[in-house]
Amino acid sequence: MQFVDQVTVEVAAGNGGPGCISFRREPYVPRGGPNGGDGGRGGSVILRADPNVATLLDFRYRKRYRAPKGNSGEGNNRSGAAGRDEIIKVPCGTLVYDEESGELIGDLVNAGQELKVAEGGLGGRGNSRFATATNQAPRRADAGRPGQERRLRLELKLLADVGLVGFPNAGKSTLLSVLSSARPKIADYPFTTLVPNLGIVDLGDYRSCTLADIPGLIEGASEGKGLGHAFLRHIERTRLLVFLLDQGDEPGQRYESLLKELQRYGAQLLKLPRIVCLSKMDLADSAWRPPAIRGEKLLEISSVTGLGINTLKSLIKQMLSAASPSKS
Repeated sequence: MQFVDQVTVEVAAGNGGPGCISFRREPYVPRGGPNGGDGGRGGSVILRADPNVATLLDFRYRKRYRAPKGNSGEGNNRSGAAGRDEIIKVPCGTLVYDEESGELIGDLVNAGQELKVAEGGLGGRGNSRFATATNQAPRRADAGRPGQERRLRLELKLLADVGLVGFPNAGKSTLLSVLSSARPKIADYPFTTLVPNLGIVDLGDYRSCTLADIPGLIEGASEGKGLGHAFLRHIERTRLLVFLLDQGDEPGQRYESLLKELQRYGAQLLKLPRIVCLSKMDLADSAWRPPAIRGEKLLEISSVTGLGINTLKSLIKQMLSAASPSKS
């Protein structure tokens, strides 16, 4: 399935139905008056967060959504039926912006959460509403009000507890496959991971967390090199970052480069707690010595041999508990 995390769509609520001009006509009722009913309200457009929807792919093929209009009022003071609301399902974690103003309208995080993005038009008044002592036979009714129309920008930010950050080929996808049952694409060339991957990690004691593998960054990503910052929004909601550095590829310099790119994207990412791991330790020779990296305590791991994997799980569990209440 193609991963789509940003789209622009147009939504239009239904127009209100027109009011009715009608007069009471019954046998033995010589003074029947106006009895035109009101028009029905137009349907609204509502976004609903659905855990069964993973991406915004459907919006690539349908760009415009319109709710039905309200029905016309009828005689005998019968109001027209309201238009049905248009319910649009979006992934949990979707941000909704007004495209013209740039205003954030809402953030749909929890399953079932709804956001009305276009209000249906009010129905018009029937002629019975205009009857007065001096105008007992009004021949006037209102047209329905138009429904609200707007252009929206939808952005998806994955809901994950832990984000994996590193350069291409640092072993992030392999680590994700070892920690969880996720099966991302793994190969020995850069940018194997082209979209974020999610996995559920069993932390023991009936606890678990969601781990997101973000496509690899390179130096200059903030200027658009490589995949740029296209997917960094998906770690903004995480509570913990795991930096993965290849032990044989100048890990100190790589770590500084990663911090610089995160700083350029958003300084708030550097405030998140982090674990710094040296990966591929199964390939280190006997003369290898761990580098000093800005006072960080380094965790040596190998996804092939399992070295340090249980320790990493324990650290994740401990740091998530300290960071905020568990989501598991």
